[in-house]
Amino acid sequence: MGKYGCIGKKLTHSFSKEIHNELADYDYELIELAEDEVQPFFEGKDFDAVNVTIPYKQTVIPYLDSVSDIAARIGAVNTVVNKNGVLFGYNTDYYGMKALIERLGIDPSGKKALILGTGGTSKTACAVLSDMGACEVLAVSRSKKEGCITYDEALTLHNDASVIINTTPLGMYPDCGSKPIDIGGFDRLIGVVDAVYNPLCTNLVLDAKARGIKAAGGLYMLVMQAVVAVERFLDTAIAKEVADKVYEDILSAKENIVLTGMPGSGKSTVGRLIDIEGYKFVDTDEEIEKRCGCTIKELIADKGEKHFRDLESEVIRDISSQGCRIISTGGGAVLREENIRRLKRNGKIYFIDAKLSRLQATEDRPLSDTADKLIRLYNERIDIYRATADVVVPDMDEARSEAEYILASRRELTV
Repeated sequence: MGKYGCIGKKLTHSFSKEIHNELADYDYELIELAEDEVQPFFEGKDFDAVNVTIPYKQTVIPYLDSVSDIAARIGAVNTVVNKNGVLFGYNTDYYGMKALIERLGIDPSGKKALILGTGGTSKTACAVLSDMGACEVLAVSRSKKEGCITYDEALTLHNDASVIINTTPLGMYPDCGSKPIDIGGFDRLIGVVDAVYNPLCTNLVLDAKARGIKAAGGLYMLVMQAVVAVERFLDTAIAKEVADKVYEDILSAKENIVLTGMPGSGKSTVGRLIDIEGYKFVDTDEEIEKRCGCTIKELIADKGEKHFRDLESEVIRDISSQGCRIISTGGGAVLREENIRRLKRNGKIYFIDAKLSRLQATEDRPLSDTADKLIRLYNERIDIYRATADVVVPDMDEARSEAEYILASRRELTV
């Protein structure tokens, strides 16, 4: 068995190993290297093929014997193949970026595009957009430098851009709350692409989707560049159907299932019936009670509803930053936009649309402990539940039927 892997400075949150394990039958390792370890690694040539990620996509070029035309044009290499001691460098990010843009249905032909960032991925995006016919492609930098515009210039002089691609790490886990630019002033946008894939949807992508603009994070790009890398590694060809199936599998293995709905709608019951290997069920109300050391009823009585909502937001922030979760939220979690954003970064929201006649007031729910309170809450929240949901789960006779409906809907959403 040959030696395959990915080199980079920090690879803790990389998905590459999982993707390659799905695509090919070899051991694929994540290899973290300090800057002074890169040269010895390539001079030693003790590998069959490796991927290269941040910050070494340009660093590795002097150690290679041959570089593909696309990689040379871009000035960045992310795939190195050792053929009998001769090192060949490729840029498979190019094909991944192009595949993502095409999948979204974005046509940059004849349009202005902005590339946020100036590193190797920025150069890749520039090459892809130019090859796809963009009439003007501008790199955006935090500071004034040759060949780039500043963010202020982007916002004031180039807010007629049709496409924006983010290649900076802004918005990447664990700094999920940040974003590189506010797209509010860009009235001609038709597409937004973010190379960040963790979280699955950054704030930049969520902003675009909220406006009905075609947008996606970088997971599909990551998978498709890996497909081309494997083809280079093994001198083989991978069918598009196989590649798309791997993407769907990886997305399904990462994306949270978030359950929203009225108190008593059965979210926790349904959530515990959703059986997915490797997934963990989490009830945000239970987690709140663990943290405060008392019941929610006692918490609200002692410190008030605002304190409870603040703690709820903290719990949602922490839980939603991780993948492979089935999350049952409290009835009022949808009332704060920040909660919705956090939940949607790594998940899809499924609203359990239980009929009012099915709901019951109970003493342990202080905000809906009487029939009148319950009816008032229902009327106040029903539109919010439906507006924030990716999928509305219709009222069914059994919780198991609702769980099966969610699983079926989930499969359709990944295709």
